[in-house]
Amino acid sequence: MKKDLNIGFVGAGNMAEALVRGLIAAGTAPAQIVLSDSKPERLKALSDELGTQSAASNVDLARQCQVVVLAVKPQGLCPVLAEIGESLADRLLISILAGVSTAALEQGVPRSTRVVRAMPNTPALIGQGATAICAGQQASEEDMNLAENLFRGAGLVTQIAEGQMDAVTGLSGSGPAYVFAMIEALADAGVAEGLPRPTALDLATQTVLGAAQLVKETGEHPAALKDKVCSPGGTTIAGMKALEAGGVRAGLMAT
Repeated sequence: MKKDLNIGFVGAGNMAEALVRGLIAAGTAPAQIVLSDSKPERLKALSDELGTQSAASNVDLARQCQVVVLAVKPQGLCPVLAEIGESLADRLLISILAGVSTAALEQGVPRSTRVVRAMPNTPALIGQGATAICAGQQASEEDMNLAENLFRGAGLVTQIAEGQMDAVTGLSGSGPAYVFAMIEALADAGVAEGLPRPTALDLATQTVLGAAQLVKETGEHPAALKDKVCSPGGTTIAGMKALEAGGVRAGLMAT
C-alpha cells in the first residue's frame, strides 16, 4: 500500500484481523492501519501485538483514513452508516458484509464515496481464503486494484460482476462448511472401520488438502483426476457409485 495511505477497519473481529495481518505481511506499515471496535480490550490487544493504531470513535477513524473497511455484522450496518456516512465523502469504502449490495451501501454515503463490495471466506484466517470483489457505481479501476491488493494477503482474489456475488456467497462463502462436513464424514468412516479418531481425522484432512492442491497445481479437470483413481471394478468406483446413490453431487449443486 502507498505509504501516505491510511486504512481503517470499522470492526476488529477475526476477519479484520486476518486482513490486517495480510497487509502487514505484504509490507504495509502497522502505523498506517487504524482500527475501531466496541471492545477497547480487543483494540489494545491488536495494538500491542501488531502495532496498529486505535481510533477514538468510528467517526474519528473515517476522518483519518482514505480507505475504510466495513467489517461489522450486517445488522450493524445501519447504525454505523448513520454515524459515519457523511464522513466518508471522497473515501474508498470496502464492505465485507455478506448479502449487502453496493447499491444499498451507496444509499447511506455521499455520492463522492467509492464503494467496493467483497466476499471473503473463513480460510482467509490462515491466509488461504478465496475472496470475490465487485465495484460500485463510482469505484475506479485503481480502487479495484487497491481492494485486490488488500485481500491478496489473505489468499486468492478475483473480480466479478455484482450479479454473480450471490453465486460466490453460496460457493466459496458457504463452501468451507460443506468441506468441513466432508472431512468429518470421511474421518467417521475411518473410525467405523477401526482407525483411531486422531489418525482418521489426520488422514481425512490431508486427503482433502492434497486433492485440492493437485487440482490447483496440475490444472487438470477434477473429473479427469477422479477417473485416474477409479480403476475398473475397484473400490474407488464402488465408493463413487455409493456417493451418487446418496445424492452427494446433487446436494452440493443445490446449495
